[in-house]
Amino acid sequence: MKALFLSFLVFLASCATVVDPLTGRRTFTLLPPEEEIAIGQKFLPEAITEMEGVYPDEEVQSYVRELGNKIARVTPRKLPYEFFVVNSSQVNAFALPGGKIIVTRGLILTLEKESELAAVLAHELAHVNARHHAKMLEKTLGLSLLLQIGALIIGGENTTERVLLQLASIGATLLALKFSRDQEREADALGLRFMVEAGYDPWGMVDTFKRFKAMEKDYPPEWLSTHPLPETRIREVTEMIKKMDLPPNLIKDSPRFHAVKEKLVKTKPSYEAYEEGKKLYAKGRKDEALKKFHEAIKLFDRNQAAMAYIASILLEKDRPEEALSWAEKVTRIDPYLLWGWYLKGVALFKLGRYEESIAALEEAKKRVETYAGIYYYLGRNYEALGQIEKAIENYRKALKLARGNEPWLPDLKRRLARYGIFFY
Repeated sequence: MKALFLSFLVFLASCATVVDPLTGRRTFTLLPPEEEIAIGQKFLPEAITEMEGVYPDEEVQSYVRELGNKIARVTPRKLPYEFFVVNSSQVNAFALPGGKIIVTRGLILTLEKESELAAVLAHELAHVNARHHAKMLEKTLGLSLLLQIGALIIGGENTTERVLLQLASIGATLLALKFSRDQEREADALGLRFMVEAGYDPWGMVDTFKRFKAMEKDYPPEWLSTHPLPETRIREVTEMIKKMDLPPNLIKDSPRFHAVKEKLVKTKPSYEAYEEGKKLYAKGRKDEALKKFHEAIKLFDRNQAAMAYIASILLEKDRPEEALSWAEKVTRIDPYLLWGWYLKGVALFKLGRYEESIAALEEAKKRVETYAGIYYYLGRNYEALGQIEKAIENYRKALKLARGNEPWLPDLKRRLARYGIFFY
C-alpha cells in the first residue's frame, strides 16, 4: 500500500498542464509528452513484431523515413518522430504515442503515387499531433493503469506479475485503438494542412480513400478497422480541399516512389510463399511449411520472417544447432523482432548453454516484456543452474501470462508443483 501511495504521488507530480500546439490553449493531461514518448518507444518492438518485422531494405526504409520527416517538420508538435516499413501484407498504417509511425509493405503495394503515401503519413501524424492516442488511453485505461505506466517509466516499480498483466493490457489497447468519427474528421483536416505545407497535393488523400473504399467489399484494408471510412467522409475531405487556397506545383508523384514500389513488387513472391508456409504450419503440415519457407528465402534472402519460422520448426524437430544458426540470422537482420532473440534463447537452452540462453532471453524481454514463453525458458535455465528462487519467480510470471494453449504449460505446472506451488 505504501509503495502504491508513493507511486501515486510521483505520478501526480508527473501529470502536467501542457500547451496544445494546435490551439495554443493550456490543457491538463495524465500523460505528459515525455511519458507519451516513452510509451511509444516501449511498445514499438511489440508493434513491429505483430507486423512480422521491419522490411529488410534500407533504401525502402530511408525513402519512407525521409518522406515522413519532411511532413513531420511542418507539424506543430516537435517529437522524436520515427517511420518504419514492416513486412505485413495487410493494407495498414498506424501510429504509436509519441510519434512512431508504422506503414505496411502491403499498403505501399496498394498505392499508386507519392501523394497517396504522403496522405497516409500526414493522417497518422495528425493523430499524433492531436494527441488522439493519449486522450484515448486516458479514457480507455483510466487512472489506475496510467498510474502504473508512470511508475514503470520512472522506474519506481519492479515488473511484477501484476505489472506484466497490465502491460499486456496496454499493449493490446494500443494496437487496436479505434478512432471516433470526430477524431477522424480532425485528422483529415490536419493531414490535408500538413500535406500542403510540406508541398504535397492534398487530392492524394481523396485518391487514397477512394482506393480503400473500392477494396472494402472484397478485400477490406486492415486500416479501415481502426479508421472508419463512410462515403460522407470522402465528400467532406473533397469539400475541405475545394475551400483551400492551394499553391501551384504541389507534388503529386515522384520517380523514387515507383523505384521503391518496384523493389516491393520484386520481393512479393517471397512473401506470398511465406504466407502459404504459415497456412501449412497452422494446419500442422510442418514439413511442407518448411519447404515453403525455404522457397521464400530463395526468392528473397533477407526474409527474416520466414527465417524465424524455419528456426521454430527446427526446434520442434529437436535440431537446436541448425535452429540457432537461423535465429542468429534473424537478430542480425532485424534487432526489433522478438522471435529472433526468443528462438535463439530456446536453442541455446536446448544446447545446455544456459548463461548464453539467459542473455538472449533477456534481449527478447526488452522487445516484448509480456511474452509468456520468455519466462518459462528463463525459469528452465535458472533451474538448470540451481538458482531455484529465480526459476520459481520466472515460472510464476510465465503462468500468469500464459494463454492456456502453450505446449510447455503442463510441464511448467509440474515443475511448480515440485516446489509446493499448485494452481487450479
